[in-house]
Amino acid sequence: MEMQLQWKCWMLIFLIGLMEFGSASRILFMGPFPAPSHWLWLEHFQNDLLRQGHHVTSVNNHPTKHPHENLTEIIISPSFDIPKHFPKENIFTMRFASDFNNLELYWTVGLMTTEHAFKDPKVKQLIESKDVHYDLVILEQFFHEAFLMFGRKFTCPVVTIGTMGYADNIDHAMGILTPWSLIPHLLLSHTDRMTFGQRAYNAYLSLYDVVMRRWVYMPKMQKLAEKYFQGSIEGPLPNVLDLERNISLVLINAHRSVDLPRPSMPGLIDVGGAHIQKPKKLPTDLQNFLDNATYGVIYFSMGSYVKSTDLPQETTAQILKAFGQLKQQVIWKFENDSIGELPSNVMIKKWMPQNDILAHPNVKLFITHGGIFGTQEGIYWGVPMLCIPLYGDQHRNTIKSVREGYARSLVFSKLTVDDLVRNIETLINDPQYKRSALEVSQRFRDNPIHPLDEATFWIEYIIRHRGARHLKSQGAFIPLHQYLLLDVLGCLLLGAFLAIWLPWRMIRRVHKWWLKGESSGKLNESKKRL
Repeated sequence: MEMQLQWKCWMLIFLIGLMEFGSASRILFMGPFPAPSHWLWLEHFQNDLLRQGHHVTSVNNHPTKHPHENLTEIIISPSFDIPKHFPKENIFTMRFASDFNNLELYWTVGLMTTEHAFKDPKVKQLIESKDVHYDLVILEQFFHEAFLMFGRKFTCPVVTIGTMGYADNIDHAMGILTPWSLIPHLLLSHTDRMTFGQRAYNAYLSLYDVVMRRWVYMPKMQKLAEKYFQGSIEGPLPNVLDLERNISLVLINAHRSVDLPRPSMPGLIDVGGAHIQKPKKLPTDLQNFLDNATYGVIYFSMGSYVKSTDLPQETTAQILKAFGQLKQQVIWKFENDSIGELPSNVMIKKWMPQNDILAHPNVKLFITHGGIFGTQEGIYWGVPMLCIPLYGDQHRNTIKSVREGYARSLVFSKLTVDDLVRNIETLINDPQYKRSALEVSQRFRDNPIHPLDEATFWIEYIIRHRGARHLKSQGAFIPLHQYLLLDVLGCLLLGAFLAIWLPWRMIRRVHKWWLKGESSGKLNESKKRL
């Protein structure tokens, strides 16, 4: 009887421990940047955490279309009006801005959208909350470093999700110094076989980034954090730079098949393609349109921020004229009915299930602006691409796609009907583009585990272990001179100097003493003779 009672007690303890280990956690998930494409990607991670039974409080700009009993939303309203500060019409007339201007633009947008979010009454209420607890904070890694203060407020670990890919500051936060001789800056499209000029420029841009970020941009983020968190956290507020070094895990929108190999840490996890799922059933009209296309289908979308309706009317007319000359069917994401009369081979819709369309075997070409998420979908489904980049990382993504051999590119401001038709026909009729697309697709799909499943595992790993200092190097916390062994090198140089200089000084002194002694002896001898 006593043995049975002990056995039952041990079983009860085991079950309680198991329940604690697998219990649902409270997660604060934050995507303050208002661009729809960013949230469409981030929401996949949030939804998977909800599927795992976790309770998620979501701070973002876009209300969910699929409510969940475990989801609490804090919607930033009104959303930051990007076109008001950066008019869309300027996008179509500007040429490629300098990398330095683009970098400063990201910093400016980050600071503006961060403060805009902090001013929201519901976000203020979260900052000032007293009896709220979270087991984990998840933040998009996109120029909103002041939001890291939420990790300090709720005394919980922080995971970030890098939307654009790797950046030097992410490496530094995990204890790595990015080798500028091999790894191009985030904004550059160079390979790891840079020429002397490319390495010099990469080093110049990267050094500019490090210095300006450390001494100009991050102090502004620190001021924002102090302005809105002062008084809501006991004791002095930590420096945002220190909070960045204490990030437990970074999930990076990168993939080994299309991104350069680089030094890494266990706390840096590639999750490129996490948003790509098995295709769902298409609406009947789309399904029939795709199935019955004798010569195949071209899919055209300008993305979620710059819409096709934003295009200048003369450009829209040129595109329609070009499509009318093709024998393929065309599906165009066009957000209203203002386009006018359509060629018989063109279908327009306000919204398109892009991933499901690209998965259809009849799709021969994807005309895209070169955004990173759409580019990854095109790669995954092995569809050649015609890229028409407009701004930001779209130029970098386009150059990489063209270099890999599965894409061609056009300059928007120089777009003509003939160029458009010629490039479309080349991409469809020349088999090398399809071969290259399929080769890259095979590499992109070849994963031991789906990137979204891997991301969820590591997020839950951080929760289970209440942070993961062991996933990063101590290099994140030591001064630069120690990391580069400059102190050791200095000691060695000093030792070598002393080892040479001291004997040399002694020899000189002995030599002088000897010469002096010789001179004295000769003088005395001369005196004796006299």
